Amino acid sequence: MKERYRIKADSVTDNSSVYQKGKIRLSVLTDSLLRIEWSETKTFVDMPTQKVWKRNFPHTDFSVTEEKGETLLETKALKVYIKSDAVFSNSLLVVMKSPVNILKNSWASGESFSTLGGTARTLDRANGAIPLEKGILSREGFTVLDDSDSYLIEEDGTLSERKTTNAKDLYFFGYGHSYRQALKDYFTLTGFPPLLPRYALGNWWSRYYAYTQEEYLALMNQFKEEGIPLSVAMIDMDWHKVNIDHSIGTGWTGYSWNRELFPQPEKFLSQLHEKKLHVSLNVHPAEGVGRHEDAYENMKKALGQKNDGTSVTFDITDPSFTESYFECLHHPLEKEGVDFWWIDWQQGNCSSRAGLDPLWLLNHYHYLDNKGNKKRPLILSRYAGPGSHRYPIGFSGDTVISWESLNFQPYFTITAGNIGYGWWSHDIGGHMLGTYDEELQVRWAQWGVFSPIMRLHSSASPFNHKEPWHYGIEACTAIKNIMRLRHRLIPYTYTMNRRFAKEGRPLLEPLYYEWPHKGEAYDMKNEYYFGSELLCAPVTEKMDPRLKKSKTKVWLPQGLYTDFFTGRTYQGDRVLSMYRSLDSFPLLLKSGAILPLMGEEEAMHEGSAEKLPETFDLYIATGSDGAFSLYEDSGDGFDYEKGSFATTDFTWNEKEKTFTIHSSVGDKSILPQKRKYTLHFMNCDFTGVSSAKEKVFYCEEKRELQYSVEVACGNECSLTLCDEKKKSKEEKNKAAEKRAFTLLDKMQIDFIKKEAVFDAVKKYIGKENLYSSLLEAESDTEIIKALIEQIEND
Repeated sequence: MKERYRIKADSVTDNSSVYQKGKIRLSVLTDSLLRIEWSETKTFVDMPTQKVWKRNFPHTDFSVTEEKGETLLETKALKVYIKSDAVFSNSLLVVMKSPVNILKNSWASGESFSTLGGTARTLDRANGAIPLEKGILSREGFTVLDDSDSYLIEEDGTLSERKTTNAKDLYFFGYGHSYRQALKDYFTLTGFPPLLPRYALGNWWSRYYAYTQEEYLALMNQFKEEGIPLSVAMIDMDWHKVNIDHSIGTGWTGYSWNRELFPQPEKFLSQLHEKKLHVSLNVHPAEGVGRHEDAYENMKKALGQKNDGTSVTFDITDPSFTESYFECLHHPLEKEGVDFWWIDWQQGNCSSRAGLDPLWLLNHYHYLDNKGNKKRPLILSRYAGPGSHRYPIGFSGDTVISWESLNFQPYFTITAGNIGYGWWSHDIGGHMLGTYDEELQVRWAQWGVFSPIMRLHSSASPFNHKEPWHYGIEACTAIKNIMRLRHRLIPYTYTMNRRFAKEGRPLLEPLYYEWPHKGEAYDMKNEYYFGSELLCAPVTEKMDPRLKKSKTKVWLPQGLYTDFFTGRTYQGDRVLSMYRSLDSFPLLLKSGAILPLMGEEEAMHEGSAEKLPETFDLYIATGSDGAFSLYEDSGDGFDYEKGSFATTDFTWNEKEKTFTIHSSVGDKSILPQKRKYTLHFMNCDFTGVSSAKEKVFYCEEKRELQYSVEVACGNECSLTLCDEKKKSKEEKNKAAEKRAFTLLDKMQIDFIKKEAVFDAVKKYIGKENLYSSLLEAESDTEIIKALIEQIEND
């Protein structure tokens, strides 16, 4: 195949790290990662496979001894007893030297094992939870990745079957609770996730709807007028001819523009690019190429077939078809302006070659083909098994619109990290069925902004629309604000994008990556780290109509945590219920966190997902020392691989109360000459800045100091807070009393009850018997819990 369809692999393990005994071959990749092969014919594999591309790890010392007819291979972390090679089952026993569970400290070949879960191929038609495939992390401390059925990748880019049947090719991960290290070594084995182009981290618009060219452009203009930034414009299948002769097919597959809807496709794509939008088209390739297609003759000619009116059969396993598929069908459309493809494969995992999944082939070759355009490649497609993280982005399919679907998506997305799949994209708001529910749409949009990819999508029903301005004022305002925040977050999420590509740490991480020995970290299934600085717990349940608030159960690890939206600070090391109105949800910065956001006005401009910002809002959660290193590059292309990137460090010294914007380092030519930073010091009792040259703003309600400074990117700037103003106990109680009144005032409960409860608040606030006294006034514990959260002093 052509050069662009070949991979660079390093799949041969050095002989010094390999031990063979009869039908068994062991490769020691790390102290905790072991490759286990068994072959009846003693035929072993060194070629890259669909899952594994690199086995040439740095050498790890190990020893081999013989005792009582058994062979013992030993690393610092593992003992491997080879008993017999006659059959694979029970041929060897792997023992953890430092088990996390003394009742389960070993694995025998052929034995089952449990994991913390991985992900699934699709959420098509899901209405809530579905079963998940296995991941490579386990609370028991070990897992096994089975690569026995993978095809081999030849040097010319084609795939071949293994030469032996019934052979075993396994990878034993014995990392205990060192989850992040296990994941990093998994990426070394299978390939690290690529760096996404920056525009992928903005807002995407998509809808299964037969737009005309004029309607779609008008819609994009409406988003701009409403101040809602977008970075990706997706056009579902109606971009191509769908009403075709039924003797050809159903019309779901297509590669020719529907000129009735899009009479000038090149002009249309050019106009979208002028609006700084990147464009993706939907493709369902299963029905091949019919005689109605513009490229039909070229496709027939390329394959040496007669132009007889019969369709070209889709067969992505055939290298000749694959190359022609791209050359004749996709490249002409890319020359017109299509940036990447949305591969909508829904026809299962069978192909003309047994065990070879066409979805994997489509993802693999589409991604490599897109990379050949000298820009950072991208696809949108369903998950096709371990190793799929090499081909971002994942399309989770057509979910049912329901609270059950929303409630499952955070857990589903977080857990996918356990198999390295960190870039899921969901149909935000749900795709089909369900009922009209503005509250649900707001909560789904909030989750979408704090999910890997924010892509609105829905079915063709005229009533199933996602444009924010079609909702009531409260819902519309909440969705607009959260979508603007998505673009403001790009400096932060792009830095985390780089972290994922370099260190193997996904944007969304389960709590147990950081707190593996805490039971609460496993119990809170919808709570997660959003990058290094934020703890996120999206609302996924309906609002309590009496409280006019939604409840979310949150575990706060040890430390202090400040809510981004409310400014309230909470003491950690506990589980508590948080209650939020429609416009917010629990989004917390641990003390020491530094969160860089693009300036609000700049984020609403066209191209805000591409251009490096000139204005920043930096949120600093005081209470502990903190540091953050902002990563920036051109946002597309591969110049960063040659050193064309820059970093800017921000540090907070808690003892000195000093914040420093350090001089940017690296390729400063990509940066603006100067930047304006608006600093937001949260959990702050200081009301001044030493030698302030600009006005200082202080909000007592949020305990937030705000100060702006302009800094040249090559300079360093430090400032120190001053004029501490700590509130007395009486002042804190008065502030808490005010918050309690505000909450009670909006509650839809009896006035007499409100007065009784508020009297109890005023009388017992700050006293140990507050909770019991409130219960005497009101027996509903949800109301009491909501009040306690508000009454609790910062």
